[in-house]
Amino acid sequence: MPQTLSQQTHAMETLGFANFLNQVDGLSTFLLIVLALMSVATWYLILTKTIANLRMRKHAQKFLQVFWEAPDLNVVARRLNDGKPRDPFSHLAQHGFRAIAQHGAKTNQRLIEAGTEEEFLTRSLRRSMEQDTARLESGLTILASVGSSAPFVGLFGTVWGVYHALISIGASGQSTLDKVAGPVGEALIMTALGLAVAIPAVLAYNFFARSNRMVLTELDGFAHDLFAFMSTGSRATEPAGNHNVSVLIRKEA
Repeated sequence: MPQTLSQQTHAMETLGFANFLNQVDGLSTFLLIVLALMSVATWYLILTKTIANLRMRKHAQKFLQVFWEAPDLNVVARRLNDGKPRDPFSHLAQHGFRAIAQHGAKTNQRLIEAGTEEEFLTRSLRRSMEQDTARLESGLTILASVGSSAPFVGLFGTVWGVYHALISIGASGQSTLDKVAGPVGEALIMTALGLAVAIPAVLAYNFFARSNRMVLTELDGFAHDLFAFMSTGSRATEPAGNHNVSVLIRKEA
């Protein structure tokens, strides 16, 4: 006998996300928790890295303005002495000044002090860039993992839900379309949740990866300019007992 309109409305009201949550078993609950943790990690990284990148770009812009408008490297060194570097560019410059100061006071008893001053400076700048690269790329592995695995987690939950829905329908002996569509449709919620978690992670990964490439390209160009200034135009020394960047920079004859 065909269902009346009120019966169909009641059937639709009993289905949906709330009913899906009431019907999930242990495995489905575990998959939902995994997707929730993935989503929390994704949005935490999106917010924290966005704020950190905005601050980094702000500090980098200020430092580069001071650097290029400075009459000599003494002004830059004094600026670096004022506080801890908060961007890759000032961090690179600080490593350069310290490398020259340390090379001037070397004892030739450590392997790290081997080579000419230019070689010592090159190694120091390279280490600084590697540190900044690792810092910029932190968290991207998590975003990539979430973006690639979340759809499959949701799909696994859907397959598991469809399997149990079909088993229940077969046991009840009611195989009409209205009896099949509801449980199967509820099982597809897991796939939708997996996509909802994966899409922001993929978009965020692409955005941060492109932003990092732009920063590292600018940093590489700045490193070449900085190396040229320090290796051909000036030298830095560090007073005894002072572990900050020295402001005692002299011009070579």
